Amino acid sequence: MDDIYFELKVSSKNALEFFREFAFEIGVSAVEMGDGFFIVRDGEDLKNLEFALIEYKNALQKTLNLDIDLNLHSETKKNIDWIDEYKKGVKPINVGDLYIHPSWQEKKDGFLNIIIDPGLAFGSGHHESTNMCLELIQKHKKGCKTALDVGCGSGILSISMAKFGLNVSACDTDEIAISSTKQNALKNDVNLDEIWVGSIAKLEKKYDLVVANLIADIIFMLKKELINSLNLGGILILSGILDKYLDRIKSEFKDLTLLEVMQQNEWVSVVFKRKD
Repeated sequence: MDDIYFELKVSSKNALEFFREFAFEIGVSAVEMGDGFFIVRDGEDLKNLEFALIEYKNALQKTLNLDIDLNLHSETKKNIDWIDEYKKGVKPINVGDLYIHPSWQEKKDGFLNIIIDPGLAFGSGHHESTNMCLELIQKHKKGCKTALDVGCGSGILSISMAKFGLNVSACDTDEIAISSTKQNALKNDVNLDEIWVGSIAKLEKKYDLVVANLIADIIFMLKKELINSLNLGGILILSGILDKYLDRIKSEFKDLTLLEVMQQNEWVSVVFKRKD
């Protein structure tokens, strides 16, 4: 064992999950999550990762036409078993009837247990947007039989809806996310009706419940498709939205009935219903 290891703390107010997903895509195998940050540890110098994250930030800003917040802090530390440290940093959470935990921790009686190991796609239920989605799904799922998870990431929302007895379809434009969702579905003994790489353009099938945990700009781009994917009387849950976009979200989806707005810190989730 080397005498030292390298640690990089990555923090962001508005794009943390993008940076975490990117880190996994370029070879990071594990991170420790915190409130508004994640930590990467390795026996090799992490300067290349720092450079890649900065370049990715610049590309994100150009693509999304947004000011992206990114702060990097690197340290060299005396060696410890940093895999164990990483595992200690992954905490289980309760959201209503759900108990979400990594595979190395015990199940909890009296709850629907979901195993999610932080890995190749973001989404463990700790981020405000995902947390609110899990809560809102439980609140608004009554009477729904079919569901669609747009931008499924780790598959946590798809798995949750399937655990509640819905027939679930899922999609993501990222192949790694699709692979992660499939793996996590197997871990949880869950079958998904359909899962595909891509978006919802030209989608002909309609659903009782549609969840899109994305970012505001992508939601605006998919507005027509999201509405068209709903059955009459169907429920649409939008999340991943900074509160500064709330008024525009309400305006863009004004043809639907607004049921609820939920907020955690600067993040909001919005529930609409398609008129019968």
